Amino acid sequence: MNEAQSWYSQLIKPTWSPPSWLFGPVWTFLYALIAISFAKVFLMFVKKQIPFLVVLPFVLNLIFNFSFTPLQFGLKNNLLSAIDIVLVLATLIWAMVAIYPHARWISYIQIPYLLWVAFATALQLTITYLNWK
Repeated sequence: MNEAQSWYSQLIKPTWSPPSWLFGPVWTFLYALIAISFAKVFLMFVKKQIPFLVVLPFVLNLIFNFSFTPLQFGLKNNLLSAIDIVLVLATLIWAMVAIYPHARWISYIQIPYLLWVAFATALQLTITYLNWK
């Protein structure tokens, strides 16, 4: 177990926290959906089928999504991780609303991602609260 995993395992977590082994398979599935849908959004933008304001929440969502692991496990900062996961959730909802008039299916395939991020947000906020010093 590396130092970041050791640190995380010592945090106080709620009883409803999923086992660590579940995160890998869930994120593998979600990243496949994200890749398909986000690639289509960027292709639509390049073909001038949608404006940049529709693409913007997708770009921000990727930035915030990819920032979570370095914040949580690199910096070991629960507060910054909590802020980041709220931003992931907010930009995902924004992205789903923005793309819906142009390609409803993209919004629909974000639903598993939305459900997981909503759960992850509740989990991170709870962990942050339980470990507040």
